[in-house]
Amino acid sequence: MTADFLLSLAQAITKGLLTGMVYGLMALGLSVIFGVMRVVNFAHGEIMVVGMYLAWMGFEYLQVSPMLSLPLIALLFFGAGYALQRAVISPFIGRPEHQQFLLLLAIAILLVNACLVIAGPDSRGVQMDSQFDSYELGPFVFDAVRVHAALTAVVIAGLLWLFFTRTRTGKSIRAAADNNLGALVVGLDVRRLYAFTFGVGAACVGAAGALMITIIPVTPFLAAEYTLLAFVIVIVGGLGSMTGALAGGLLIGVSEAVAGLLLQPSLKSMVSFGILILVLLLRPQGLFGKSGP
Repeated sequence: MTADFLLSLAQAITKGLLTGMVYGLMALGLSVIFGVMRVVNFAHGEIMVVGMYLAWMGFEYLQVSPMLSLPLIALLFFGAGYALQRAVISPFIGRPEHQQFLLLLAIAILLVNACLVIAGPDSRGVQMDSQFDSYELGPFVFDAVRVHAALTAVVIAGLLWLFFTRTRTGKSIRAAADNNLGALVVGLDVRRLYAFTFGVGAACVGAAGALMITIIPVTPFLAAEYTLLAFVIVIVGGLGSMTGALAGGLLIGVSEAVAGLLLQPSLKSMVSFGILILVLLLRPQGLFGKSGP
């Protein structure tokens, strides 16, 4: 191997790590919702795309950077997720899984068609000065927008960890996830905690969407791709594991970047699904998932 190839490979890996942190934040939302409510959000990618569109609209019409609009988008998604869970999803929690699937699939179709009606099928992106900036560290060059997105994703993930481990509400949510009946017995409002959890998961996805629009343009047709990608990440990392979601995002981000260098960018999904199959064969519970009883 030549020195130039090794440098290109190392550059691709670092690029994949930076993008993988945003992937991990996206997958955190799915993992949190499943880990607490045991509901698989099949509208996950659609929610991500809505977040990207909101960040784009803020930049296009209000000249507000996606980084600055991110807190407001996350807050809006928290409120919308909370209301959606209380009004629509809550009655389906105890129902068969196929009914939950159909409900969330219907929500996904509504969201993606709303994006089509409002913004059309054309790709929409933001043009910021920082997209032309870069940081140099020795022989490595890092895109400024990817560095900013990755650092923001790390900060949000850290705040989420502090919320679940240090706050009363976070500890109550974890208790409800571990033992639903026990939580009810001690007087916890499990329905409210479930709605709060869905709101937190939606906020993570909305924030990830605001970060992702700085990296790639958005179209409504990205929704299904992001839903599949989120499922690949959380299954590889371990369903319900926050650490697994972040690790899975980094692994898939690196695999996509390396596949784009060694093979073709169009084959990156093939590599991601190959990793998924390998993990399912060797460790069905995921890299950080817990084995069943």
